[in-house]
Amino acid sequence: MEEIFDEVNESDEVIGQRPRSEIHRLKRKHRAVHILVFNDKGELFVQKRSMKKDCFPGKWDSSASGHLDQGEAYDVCAGRELEEEIGLSAGETLEKLFKIDACPETGEEFVWVYRCWANGPFRLQPDEVDEGAWVSREALGEWIGRTPDDFASGFLLVWERYRQIDPDDE
Repeated sequence: MEEIFDEVNESDEVIGQRPRSEIHRLKRKHRAVHILVFNDKGELFVQKRSMKKDCFPGKWDSSASGHLDQGEAYDVCAGRELEEEIGLSAGETLEKLFKIDACPETGEEFVWVYRCWANGPFRLQPDEVDEGAWVSREALGEWIGRTPDDFASGFLLVWERYRQIDPDDE
């Protein structure tokens, strides 16, 4: 059964519901979350999206990310996606950081970005994630500079904005 998402207007207000495939095909505005998981060394866990994904298969992305289900709140979705994709139960340790307005880079998604800390190991969901890796901020910056096409465009925007609000977080 295909997922049903809330379609939203330019103010992120629900205006209806549509199937996932229709939302993406018609480039309708909808909602998503990205979660950045850091370890005690300050490294970011990045995931390589499954080749089964309909958007950005095989690209590196945030620690966990996903669409809000119909009627779901951003905070609820963030916890659900962490658990589903990497098996992490972060609960109230999730910190809500900032919101990105819907744009082409996010696939017309309004995105709330969250942060939490955990050291793993994680239980990767094979339908969602092919592999994961810990990467330092410096190494990630170098990697993005060398081969930005390795990454989902939404993650590149999330990481750019994150660096603006927390440039010295090691």
